[in-house]
Amino acid sequence: MFTANDFIPKKYTSTIEQGNFEWSAPSNIALVKYWGKKDNQIPANPSVSFTLNNCKTITKLGFSKKNKSPEVSGPLSETNDAFSFDLLFEGKPKEDFKPKIQKFLERVFVYLPFLKDYHFTIDTQNTFPHSSGIASSASGMAALAMNFMSLEKTLNPEMTDDYFFQKASFLARLGSGSACRSVKGSVVVWGNQANIKGSSDLFGVEFPNTIHENFNNYQDTILLVDKGEKQVSSTVGHDLMHNHPYAERRFAQAHENLDKLISIFESGDLDEFIKVVESEALTLHAMMMTSMPYFILMKPNTLQIINAIWKFRTETKIPVCFTLDAGANVHVLYPANVSEKILQFIQHELVVFCQNGQYLCDEIGAGSSLIDN
Repeated sequence: MFTANDFIPKKYTSTIEQGNFEWSAPSNIALVKYWGKKDNQIPANPSVSFTLNNCKTITKLGFSKKNKSPEVSGPLSETNDAFSFDLLFEGKPKEDFKPKIQKFLERVFVYLPFLKDYHFTIDTQNTFPHSSGIASSASGMAALAMNFMSLEKTLNPEMTDDYFFQKASFLARLGSGSACRSVKGSVVVWGNQANIKGSSDLFGVEFPNTIHENFNNYQDTILLVDKGEKQVSSTVGHDLMHNHPYAERRFAQAHENLDKLISIFESGDLDEFIKVVESEALTLHAMMMTSMPYFILMKPNTLQIINAIWKFRTETKIPVCFTLDAGANVHVLYPANVSEKILQFIQHELVVFCQNGQYLCDEIGAGSSLIDN
């Protein structure tokens, strides 16, 4: 059984003065939702997600060793004993992102003790429109964690690949919980689940059981209903689960639905898949509507889309369904072999409910990827 202490390095065997790495990391969409957390970004319930392919963050990390004056003895100067980094978003300084990165560095410093030895330049961009309502914290924190792990592997060349990816997921979680599901794999489980081998609260793991070919190349078209700022931050939303009147039942339900998905992934039963996924999406929003304070995150057009999907599915028997994050946008999920019909349906009936007619086409992907410079 892993503990957080397993990710504290003992000693580095190599050195490097300067260099850079570049990684891409995708967003992901949860099928069983993570909502509610304990201290240190530990989930209150397990979750499972599809890793996306096209919606991703690309982050380049430049680093150079800080100068330490040989004349100075004793503790490091204040400059050398602080985190030092510049943050660029799409090539331009982005000061309002810096506090989140600072907090992340503080959280992971015990696991990456070299962080104060370097000045970093973090240059990041998204393949999807900024403020498009796609959660970029998962992809952004995963991409940053991958870069830091590449640097640590340079300092410790004996590191195994398994450890590399587990620790990357562990670190990403400390930046944004769902980011741990964006490191590796097409279907990823995060959180202890008795009958899923290797599952952990500390990091995401690739779903280890059989996955039916019905889920190969599964499609996710994201309908952008509302591109505005979130009405409530994820952190605040998770906190509202403390003392929530329905929290304990909800956490039990998540375990039950994850159990159901194990057999659904094996059998390829799309009707049962739809029931679990849509129920999970509506439960997430029900928890927000019954918290104190309470929030309604869906918009009128969200409901229009849901009702249109239900009507279309009833009439055509095509296995299309929806899921939602903690917002108004709708993820339309469907097998690759019905893509043509679903895209026609979206263009003819659903695009009218999207802000400025915008939607993004995505599909299951494979996780983070190193970009060769």
